[in-house]
Formats: sequence, C-alpha cells, structure tokens
Amino acid sequence: MQHPTTHSSAADSKRGKKRGSYNCGRCGQPKKGHNCNIKTPTSATVTPADPSLTAVSVISAPTPLPVTRQAPSHLRRALSFDDFDDRTGAMDAVAAEQDLLRNDRVDEDSVEEPSDPLDLDLDSCGLPASLMWEILKRLPPAGLLSAAKVCKGWRETARRLWRAAEELKLRVPASVHVGFVASMLQKCPGILRLSLRMETDFDSTMLACIAFSCPNLEHMEVSTSDTAANRINGDELGRFVADKRSLKSLKLEGCSSLGGFVLCSSSLCTLWLSDLHCLSKMVFNCPQLREISLEFSRVESDVTDLTTMIEGLGRSCLRLQNIHIASMRLSHAAVLALTAAQMRELRMLSLVLGSEITDASVAAIASTYPNLELLDLSGSGISDSGIGMICNVFPETLSRLLLALCPNVTSSGIQFATAQLPLLELMDCGMTICDPDSQNPTTDTINCKLQKTSDANLHLINQKLIIKHSRLRKLSLWGCSGLDALYLNCPQLNDLNLNSCRNLHPERILLHCPALENVHASGCQDMLIGAIQSQVCNAFSIMDNHSPSKRLPDGSKRVQVPHLLGGELHEPEKKRRKIERRLCNVLLD
Repeated sequence: MQHPTTHSSAADSKRGKKRGSYNCGRCGQPKKGHNCNIKTPTSATVTPADPSLTAVSVISAPTPLPVTRQAPSHLRRALSFDDFDDRTGAMDAVAAEQDLLRNDRVDEDSVEEPSDPLDLDLDSCGLPASLMWEILKRLPPAGLLSAAKVCKGWRETARRLWRAAEELKLRVPASVHVGFVASMLQKCPGILRLSLRMETDFDSTMLACIAFSCPNLEHMEVSTSDTAANRINGDELGRFVADKRSLKSLKLEGCSSLGGFVLCSSSLCTLWLSDLHCLSKMVFNCPQLREISLEFSRVESDVTDLTTMIEGLGRSCLRLQNIHIASMRLSHAAVLALTAAQMRELRMLSLVLGSEITDASVAAIASTYPNLELLDLSGSGISDSGIGMICNVFPETLSRLLLALCPNVTSSGIQFATAQLPLLELMDCGMTICDPDSQNPTTDTINCKLQKTSDANLHLINQKLIIKHSRLRKLSLWGCSGLDALYLNCPQLNDLNLNSCRNLHPERILLHCPALENVHASGCQDMLIGAIQSQVCNAFSIMDNHSPSKRLPDGSKRVQVPHLLGGELHEPEKKRRKIERRLCNVLLD
C-alpha cells in the first residue's frame, strides 16, 4: 500500500505542472504587486481559484475594497445562464424541490452556509432573501432574465423563482427561434399553466418542445397574430393530447391545417379550437369534457359535416355543460342531432351564424334542454315566435340571451323577452333592429345571407324599444340602425352599448338607469352623444326629487324649500351628495 506522504507529494508535483491563476483567489485582483487584506475563513480550504468562477462571482468582504474585475472568458448567452450555473445546478435543484417548489417566499434556513470564500454572501444589496423574492417575482420573464445577470444572489433568487413558477405567459416575436421558448420552459420544470402569444409560426417543433419541457402541464393556450400561422396537423395534435395525461384545458387559435383529428384523453375538460376548415373527421373520446368551443372559418367552401360531429359528441362526451359552435353550415339537422344526444348536464348552448336555424329548431331545443342558463342563437333565422317559445320554457333559468344578427326579430320580440324573463342579466341584440338600406362593411363579410333576407323586411324602420327590467345588467344594441326611440328603466343596468345607432333620435331617448357605468356611443350622431351625456350626468336629479314633500288632501303637493344658506348638512344628505358624484363614462372609441 502506498504511503500517504508519498501520495501527497505526487499530487503536489502533478499540480505544479499546471499554470496557476493570475488573479487572487480571495478578492479577484491581479496577483502582480498585490497584497490581499481579506482573511481566509478557518472553515474554508485555500485552493487556487478558477478564472471562469471569478469572472462571474461577487465577493463580499467585511471592508469594501475597490475591485477591478477581469472580463469574462466567454460571452454570456442571451437566453440562458453561463457555465457557472451548470456546476451548481444539482444542489439548487434539490433545495428548490425540498423547500421552494410550491412556496411563494424563500426559507432562509434552507440555505446552507457556503464554505468557499466566493460564496460568503448571496445578495450583494444586503436585502433579506424573502424581500428579494417578493421584488423579483413581480418582474416579467424578460426582466427576470436581466435581473439574473446582476449578481450571484439575484441569480440564485431568479433560479428559485423559475423553479417555483406554475404559470408562464410569453409573447414569441417573429425574430425569435424556438430555442427561446425551450430555454424559458427548461427553467420552469413545475409549470402547470402555459400561455403563448405567437408572432411566428407554431409548428410541430414548438409543440414537441412544450411536450418535452412541461411534463405536468394542465392548461395550455396558444394565440396567433395576423402574421403567424398554426401549422399543426390533426395527427400531431392527437399525439400531444394523448401523451399529456394531466392536460385539463387546451385552447388553440388558427387551426386551419388540422384536416382531421382524433382526440383521446381521460383528463381533458375544456377544449377551444378556432379557424377550423374542411375537417374530414372529428372524433372526441374525452369522457371528462365539460366545455367545447369550435369556431369554423366563415367561407362558403367549408364542407365539414357538423351533423356527424355532433352525433359523435353525444356518444362520447355525455358530461358536456357548455357548447359553442360557430359555423355557417349550422342547420336544423345539426340541431336535431344535438337534441338526440340527450346531454342532461347541458347549461350553456351557443349556435352562432346558422342562418338555417329556425323557430322549429328553437322548439326542439326547448323541449330537450329546459334548464339552459345561456342561449346564443346569433345569426340565426328565428323570429318573434321563436322568442315566445324561449320565454315559455326558460322563465326560471335563463339569465343570458344573445340574439345578434337576427333580421327576423323585431323590437316587439325583444320587449316581450325582457318582460317574460325575470332572471335576465345580459341581452345582446346587435344588428337585429337594422335598417335594410344602411350598409355596414362588417356585415358584408360576416353574414351575406342575412343581408339578402333583411332586404325584404322593410318594416324594420323607425322602431321603438321600451325595456323595464329589475335585474338586467348588460344590454347591447350595437348596429341597431332601425331603432328610432329608446326608453330604459333598468335600475341594475351598468353597461349599455349603442355603437352605430345612427338613426336614434336625441329627443327620443330616456335612460332611467342609476347604476349605469359605461355607455358605448361610437358612430352615433353628435347630438345623440350630447343627449346621452346630459342624461347620465344628471341621472339622479332627473329621477328623484330628494326635497321633503307632503301630499295634501286636495291632491296638491307641498315641497319644503331646502336650506340653501344652512351651514352644515345632515348625515343622510352628505351620503346622498357622495352618491351623486358618481359619473358614467361615455365611450366613443
């Protein structure tokens, strides 16, 4: 056996063959002509310092000294940390997994005392670790990457923040490579919710990167800009959903390249797909699916068979509660397939842009699903008779009714709906009471068929709308150019949309809505805007006369003159004045 002294001398001889460092191992200054004043701690072992470590480390000494640092030996990468992080990554991963994976602050007791003189202080600013955590966690991802370059303490806190993050929202510019998203996701191994705003193409490489870097992903949302394209096909989407066994919510925009898909998942609860076009097959094997939204491209060449798709939903997704389908190919046959599915838990139904949906379709929906809370038949061909069926079946459940772009509905039907649905809180009648002679560029591209139908309805001119409702909160009358007079008595109404109501007469509008907060009046006449502003600003004085009064036997009314010269107001009057100061916003953008 070799003697220990011999082994030590041999190690020293080998170490002496290597070129030593030109910098001091304690303060980082050049050794030439340098006398270091920093004492080495007794618990530390004096070893030659690595130049790469001293180039990126921060030294904390009892007496601050002017330190001239040497330039790093390599350039720092823009979207990831340098090699110093790789050497300490294993220790940080263990500490984060034990103490900080799902906490919102740093536990100072879990940080071990460093034995190397380069690790005496992790925070060069002298801030407590918990305070630094609270500051840095409010930064966006780009700001957090920049903060990690300041010093070692900030870098360690940033690393812990990345590992503790459960939600990440990123905007991916067009000039950024897929490595940007990969480097961000690698810093967040515990990510559960991911939201991407893509300004570049979203392809299979990006999808594979997400699948590899986020093993526990539960919610994913991908939105695309006008210049970006979603190039995922149906097979790639099906494999992604099948592999992500914990995925609960999936929302994708720009799905025009799918072609067809088969989705199988035992955990998926929410599915949103938009811009669908010419799908050859749609198979949903998702027994836990509660909400589905399918928006198809608004072109005549779409040949998707919606009836077969709805029949498949009825066989495999019986627990659906919310259904939203927007397609110009919606018809009465698709509605019959939906009613045959017998989805007992259905509460919200939205069938948009189906011009072939008629009053017979409303009758089928009302007889099968009597517990609906939301019904959206915007763009359909229903008339006032269909509204009467809705009021007869849903008076105790329906709270949101949307009938925009329905040219066969008149103001009488809208008034009847508000009178017969006491639980109604939201109603949208945009472009319903429409002047057939008015041309709106938005309707030409959205609903060409409805314009042809509305040309025959010449009686939809100079209509009057009177609504009195105790629970209505939001009312939308955008684009109702056939509306001539409007009277609202809604004490709970807080949002009113009158955009593009060009024929509404300024002297025939009366708003009796004390809780009104926002009135949208873009595209209206200047005189109408002035009338709205004057009414909402003087709403309280118009509605009630707060002066004390007494009714006499002869029918006359005696009003007490207020004390205009009185010094101090009574407490109820003070509260009343505070209420009157609340203003309503008239939005013109």
